[in-house]
Amino acid sequence: MTLEERLWKTFNKALGKYQLIDEDDHILVGLSGGKDSLCLLEFLARRSKIHVPRFTVEALHVRMENIQYETDTTYLQSFCDRLGIPFHIITTSFSSVAVPQQVSPVSHIAVPQQPNKPACFLCSWQRRKQLFNLAQKLGCTKIALGHHQDDIIHTALMNLTFQGHFSTMPAKLRMRKMPLTIIRPLCLCQENDIRLYAEQQHYEKQIKQCPYEHDSNRTKAQDLFDRMQQLNPEARYSIWNALETEDKLIEY
Repeated sequence: MTLEERLWKTFNKALGKYQLIDEDDHILVGLSGGKDSLCLLEFLARRSKIHVPRFTVEALHVRMENIQYETDTTYLQSFCDRLGIPFHIITTSFSSVAVPQQVSPVSHIAVPQQPNKPACFLCSWQRRKQLFNLAQKLGCTKIALGHHQDDIIHTALMNLTFQGHFSTMPAKLRMRKMPLTIIRPLCLCQENDIRLYAEQQHYEKQIKQCPYEHDSNRTKAQDLFDRMQQLNPEARYSIWNALETEDKLIEY
C-alpha cells in the first residue's frame, strides 16, 4: 500500500468511525496554507465527488496583519481552483491590550482580553472567530480543521500537564449555541505521513514561518510525547485508547 493509499484509507476510516460528515453538509475548511490544511482540503474535495454522502466544501484563509509570517495566497487560490473549491480570504488583526469583554466564538462565554495573553492564544482566538462568522454567513453546517492525531495527543498532554484535566481537541464537537459542528477528519492520520505526502505532492511551503511557532507549551508537549515514544513505541496507541475509553473524542 502506498503512502497516499494509506492516508486516504485512514482519512475515510475517521469519517466513518466518528460520523464526521452527513448528507447535505456544507463544510468550511480553515485553510492556513500549511501541509495539514492543504491535505485536508484535497481529501475533502476528492471525497465530495463520490456523492455518498453528498456534501459541499468551501475554504477560508485568514491573514493576520500583525504577525510577521506570509503565505502565498495566489498559490492557495490556484490550489482551490484545481480542486473546484470556492476560496475566501479575510484580513484581520488582534491586540494584546486589554479591551472590554468579548464573546468567545467557540462557547459564547465572555472572554476577557488580558494584556498577558500569549500571541498564539490571541491569534488563534481571532482566526476561530472569523471562521465561525463566515461559516454562519455562508449557511455552513460544519467547520473542518486540519489537526492530525499528533496534534490531538499533544493537546491531551498539555491539558494534563498544565491544566490538570484529561481532555483534548475532539474529532467531533457539536456547538451548543449555534448550529455548527467542528470536525477534524485527519484525526487518525499521523503527522509524519502527512509531511511525507506533502513533499510527494509538492505542496508549497509558507514564505515566512510564524515567529511564535516554537515558543509555546505545545512545543514542550511535543517534546514530551517524543520522549514517551522512546520509552514505549506504542505510546501513541495507548494515549489514543485512553481518549476513546474516556469519550474525549466526540462531544455533543
